[in-house]
Amino acid sequence: MSHCRSCNAPLKTPFCDLGATPLANALLAPDKLKFGEVHYPLFAWVCDDCRLVQLESFVSRTDIFSDYPYFSSFSASWLEHARKLVADLTERFGIHTGSMVYEVASNDGYLLKNFVAQDIPCLGIDPAANIVKAANAAGIPTVCAFFGNDCAEEVKAKHGAADLIIANNVLAHVPNLVDFVSGMKTLLGPDGVISFEFPHLRRLIEDVQFDTIYHEHFSYFSLLAAERLMKARGLRAFDVAKVTTHGGSLRLFVCHGESDREESNALKDLRSEEAEFGMADGRAYGAFQERVYRVKRDFIRFLVDAADAGKRVAGYGAAAKGNTFLNCCGVRPDLMAFVADKSPHKQGLLLPGSLIEVSDPQRIFDEKPDYVVILPWNLKDEIAGQLSEIRSWGGRFVVAVPRLEIIT
Repeated sequence: MSHCRSCNAPLKTPFCDLGATPLANALLAPDKLKFGEVHYPLFAWVCDDCRLVQLESFVSRTDIFSDYPYFSSFSASWLEHARKLVADLTERFGIHTGSMVYEVASNDGYLLKNFVAQDIPCLGIDPAANIVKAANAAGIPTVCAFFGNDCAEEVKAKHGAADLIIANNVLAHVPNLVDFVSGMKTLLGPDGVISFEFPHLRRLIEDVQFDTIYHEHFSYFSLLAAERLMKARGLRAFDVAKVTTHGGSLRLFVCHGESDREESNALKDLRSEEAEFGMADGRAYGAFQERVYRVKRDFIRFLVDAADAGKRVAGYGAAAKGNTFLNCCGVRPDLMAFVADKSPHKQGLLLPGSLIEVSDPQRIFDEKPDYVVILPWNLKDEIAGQLSEIRSWGGRFVVAVPRLEIIT
């Protein structure tokens, strides 16, 4: 029997079974297709003790993250989110040129460049060698490492304790949560603050965001589960904010357990909201699987009807959530001709599992498909704005989560 990666309780209660899929970011070069693909179970459990929703680990973190295709700087909306976050944190916590800022899972320096521009000392920590190389080339000091307690001790000895640690969308990617959060405790200065951001499990459930479940995301957090994880490692949440990124996320502010920082009303209110929703007593988790099936059936019906009517369907955004969605729905190139993505790191490759070709966005304007399915639905406004010209030939946008919507 598997055990919870947060509290070590045995895992007994299923949350969602999405079958078996390849790794969501394991895009294939066409000449590698002859070697086949490995599929792994995509089955999520909910811990009956701490209520953490989680996958079992089938693939090592090294296999997933050491060479990573996702570069944060290709999303304009995410860059703006990072700029605003840095401005807010700098003002609220008095960060200045004498402070030390760390970002864990810093990617290509998309966020830390805002501190560099202000001459505020900072350091990124990221395990993907290809991305770390790009960050350093752009003048963003970054070390290549998986973060944990050993890494924290080494970095602290060389660069000093943190006044601020930023950890955006990384908690979900950590197989060893205990070691990771222990490292946060080690690196954090006596009066320091950690800013975590992570997709909110409640929004995943409410909006049927099953496509955010994939092997890179080992865990799915409510405030309840996050607070229990932090408390067990000597840390304490003192404030929280709801943010719109990734379909609805939480920004959780954390300090040492012995800190005198006062708890905010927002934190107390969110605890109450989650309890009312059934996240503590288990009511929230039970009916999710059937709602997934409904979304899947509606999308397959749309694709088949479009094909029968002689309509051409393309996709946009070779993101991990899109790959999970396409694989769970069983979509192949006969139902979706290609997927466009502006990242040159993905163009010319095949999506894992579905084997749909990734193309430059110009192909949309050259071939004029009748429908463009926006796979990263959390960026639908940004993408629809970039591709607004499709309306000139009667093309329409489609999103499938939380429900099928043809945007006219």
